[in-house]
Amino acid sequence: MIQRNAILSWKQLGSNTNIILIGEEPGLVEASAEYGIELIPNVERNSQGTPLVSSIFKIARKASTSPFLAYVNADILLFPDIIESTRQVSNQTDKFLIVGQRWDLEVDKYLDYSTDWEKRLRKYLMARGRLHLPAGSDYFIFPRDLFINIPDFAIGRAGWDNWMIFYARQKGWLVIDATPSITIIHQDHDYSHLPEGKPHYTLNESKENEVIAGGSANLYMVLDSQKQLRNGKLTSPKLDPIRILRRGEVLLTPSDGIRHGWRWTIARQFRRLRRRLTGSLN
Repeated sequence: MIQRNAILSWKQLGSNTNIILIGEEPGLVEASAEYGIELIPNVERNSQGTPLVSSIFKIARKASTSPFLAYVNADILLFPDIIESTRQVSNQTDKFLIVGQRWDLEVDKYLDYSTDWEKRLRKYLMARGRLHLPAGSDYFIFPRDLFINIPDFAIGRAGWDNWMIFYARQKGWLVIDATPSITIIHQDHDYSHLPEGKPHYTLNESKENEVIAGGSANLYMVLDSQKQLRNGKLTSPKLDPIRILRRGEVLLTPSDGIRHGWRWTIARQFRRLRRRLTGSLN
């Protein structure tokens, strides 16, 4: 139900978008046939059978001629604002990565995408939704000539999304927080689809992703964006206490990954304070 809702929301984006389903998990073949969406099943996997981010991105780039690529998790609902926002960003800069916070929403039925669906869904979201903390990222938008070489991260596990932001910053590409302009909805779900039903950040594959990323110092988040997209314009984000704490945390986190010493201790305190403060605002 969740994935069906997500796919149908993508189909509302118009004829200028090309949707590609990648993988061979249960239900993909049926969804591809029912909704007329291209399916590419042969994705490379790690030793645990988890699809690799590197393979997913390579497949999508080869299968699409679009000037922009977007990765979206399969439980994410999209609105048409993602198309116009991408145009606005591309008109102001050439090399960029668009990310943003998601909204969490309990969805317990198949969504109706008939007349005024967007208005109805936004109204329900404002009444029941919760803005997620600016930690993980559920979508990425970037020009097709960026992120050509990506490490073999395990998809659906923690760390790789944080590395995407870090890598963009290191390459000098503009990381843009589109939270004020792009609304994405994460449909609430449990973790029964993961090994032992555990959250993804507790799995060994998440720890392996962190190692592949080069350590915790290379795990960035939405708060590390240089610009925000607001009212169609790229602006500098407001330097509030949360961002100040995050900057201190990044500055003090040891680049060698050593989790002891005075730098690590202070960085961890900054992190805890930031999380408490961020949580109190959501």
